[in-house]
Amino acid sequence: MKIALSTLAGAALALGLISAPAMAEEQGIIVYNAQHESLAKEWAAGFTKETGIKVTLRNGGDSDFSNQIVAEGAASPADVFLTENSPAMALVEAAGLFAPVDADTLAQVPQEYQPSSGKWVGVAARSTVFAYNKDKLKEDQLPKSLLDLADPGWKGRWAASPSGADFQAIVSALLQIKGEAATADWLKAMKANFTAYKGNSTVMKAVNAGEIEGGVIYHYYYIGDQAKTGENSKNVGLHYFKNQDPGAFVSVSGGGVLASSKHPKEAQAFLKWVTGKGGQDVLKTGTSYEYAVGKGDESNPKLVPLADLQAPKVDPATLNSKKVIDLMTQAGLL
Repeated sequence: MKIALSTLAGAALALGLISAPAMAEEQGIIVYNAQHESLAKEWAAGFTKETGIKVTLRNGGDSDFSNQIVAEGAASPADVFLTENSPAMALVEAAGLFAPVDADTLAQVPQEYQPSSGKWVGVAARSTVFAYNKDKLKEDQLPKSLLDLADPGWKGRWAASPSGADFQAIVSALLQIKGEAATADWLKAMKANFTAYKGNSTVMKAVNAGEIEGGVIYHYYYIGDQAKTGENSKNVGLHYFKNQDPGAFVSVSGGGVLASSKHPKEAQAFLKWVTGKGGQDVLKTGTSYEYAVGKGDESNPKLVPLADLQAPKVDPATLNSKKVIDLMTQAGLL
């Protein structure tokens, strides 16, 4: 009986009775997700509800997935790759593994939140901030620039999580803005001055507890904690560097369709949905507290508006994770 059913299915496919799109909708698309799991789940559920196309999320980290995709090459089972930061996208793009993003999707996102190549697109964003203990630092004592943290006067007074993709993206921006020599010098001074913690939330907790005066993190750790109990951030203030400073870097979270995707039409549809009103409204009303990047789409009202951050201009396509890891390793930070 199984043989007969298999034969019938094969005959139906041969006759075109079962279309490829129908098969894709039944099987769904596979998303390698390095974004927040809760956010990706909301995106996947919203897209499936609207289109009927199933989404299977495989969760992991930016660097792990980007290197895995490069290793898998054309044999990757993934249809879509989502990240928290753009250096991981640049790594996959450099390997030639992305299909061009549909023009209709690119048109939904301002140029500053997508790479010049059009090989992937921004899906969300996060801002670099200096989180400080309000009992230990007053506003006139805060660093005016991220570069100021290299000054010997900051020795033993600030923290970061250098092993994470978040901080490495910030260093990638510094590299693009200031060049290799200046970045290497800053990292050397950082090694002498800072205290290492594992994870941005741990940095914020240490600042809150008064273990350290301040730390370089992304904004949403503070906003998210404040929206809950505030127990890990009640003594914390956020300092936005602004003035196109490297410390005002806005990191673009990316989404791309793999050239090897077995369901390219459905994968492109998913990316269009995420960057469209449905996906961007999840950022406005949800609890990820990341920035919406779609044209005309509003971010959560708890956030400082993107336009007020005065971020430096950075081409996400050229953020170099490999070079940053080399420089950070040479500085003894990794």
